[in-house]
Amino acid sequence: MLRVEIRDSADTLVLKLEGRFAGDDAKQTRTLAADVAERGKLLVDLTEVVFVDATGEEALSFFGQFGAQFVAPNSYLLDVCERLNLHVVSNGRASADESGAPGANGDQLRPSRFKPRKR
Repeated sequence: MLRVEIRDSADTLVLKLEGRFAGDDAKQTRTLAADVAERGKLLVDLTEVVFVDATGEEALSFFGQFGAQFVAPNSYLLDVCERLNLHVVSNGRASADESGAPGANGDQLRPSRFKPRKR
């Protein structure tokens, strides 16, 4: 099952996908996006996607041909985007960098709760 949320702003159309991006759902989403992609910048948020099949990959590649940018917050989705040569943007959930500065949304690195055993 796939849920598609469309948010439209002055210069960017955001497609937020949730669930399995596969089969007929992916084809219909591709058709929908093709109809509206001409209006401006396209951002495809894959944060809640749990699976992408070959049809879904074709649709993502199609979005990439329009110059779409993708939010891919986990290793599975990053791998999919990398294999398809898609442009991934920061998703605002980045953790602190090596300097200890807060991430894009102000998150701080949490100290480890691991305590070494005493012998």
